[in-house]
Amino acid sequence: MSQMVGNDEEDLVVNLSLEDSQGGRFRNIFGVVRLIWTELTAGVGAWGSLKPLVAGVLAVVPFLFLGQHFNRQHQKGFDWMLLQLPLALTILLWPVLWAWSILDAYRVAMVAVSEAENRRRALELVS
Repeated sequence: MSQMVGNDEEDLVVNLSLEDSQGGRFRNIFGVVRLIWTELTAGVGAWGSLKPLVAGVLAVVPFLFLGQHFNRQHQKGFDWMLLQLPLALTILLWPVLWAWSILDAYRVAMVAVSEAENRRRALELVS
């Protein structure tokens, strides 16, 4: 048993204007592709989004700490390489250092990308 107390319905009218301009569709398609690309790469471009992954993959190579060298942290890579010698004797702690180097290489690359993007955006605002 339903009763209508009042007519609270409202009509919503949407008007869409069609543009008859030449090339309007291609501009929209390229705009959509550009938007998708920006979203996929988090606005930092292809290399900015791949750099942390490359650093992490290089850091997976055991004993060499290539991820740190890739991030231009040569002193850290060299120090960790020397640190692994006594840790290799304790077999238990060496995998911890190795896993930490993978995470560190990824994190440092992410920070480098975000700092570069922040500098680029700051320069855009200034100019």
